[in-house]
Amino acid sequence: TNNSVLTNAEKISVIFNSGLELEGSVKGSDTYYDIAELSIDMNALDEETLGSIKIATLGSSDSLIVGDMTIAIGNSLGNGQSVTVGYVSALNRTMTINNREMKLLQTDAAINDGNNGGPLGNINGEVIGIASEKYTIYSGSKVEGMCYAIPISDVIPIINELMNRVELDAEESGYLGIEL
Repeated sequence: TNNSVLTNAEKISVIFNSGLELEGSVKGSDTYYDIAELSIDMNALDEETLGSIKIATLGSSDSLIVGDMTIAIGNSLGNGQSVTVGYVSALNRTMTINNREMKLLQTDAAINDGNNGGPLGNINGEVIGIASEKYTIYSGSKVEGMCYAIPISDVIPIINELMNRVELDAEESGYLGIEL
């Protein structure tokens, strides 16, 4: 998901299509790329939920061309699972977000509050981006059809690092002691 989605969150809940709700925790985050990984207790999943979920397949945003179909999945406005479709409108769109430049995918698939941080997929069901932003530009006027996603190929190494990160207790951590 997006790190910005979790900013100031007091509680993280992961709700599955089966209705099961589990408490999640942040396994790791990267503020520069605005991504975060969540973790849940897999032992708490019931058979119905386990039978209804699948591991997402990561695609390649490097192989996209303008005009490729996109699918944004999320929980828009908290109304439950929603899907919107569109097309890649631009590649490597440079945007300044929080005083940093990012290269993003531009799509006309609607990305609204609730599906930002969700997957942006291709027609093969592969994740090609992380739905990120819908901007209000030009002095507050709203522009429709200009939504952005973080290209998955840019963040796969970060996702892998966060996923494989192991947190150590203070007693297990090494330290360097220097005395003068």
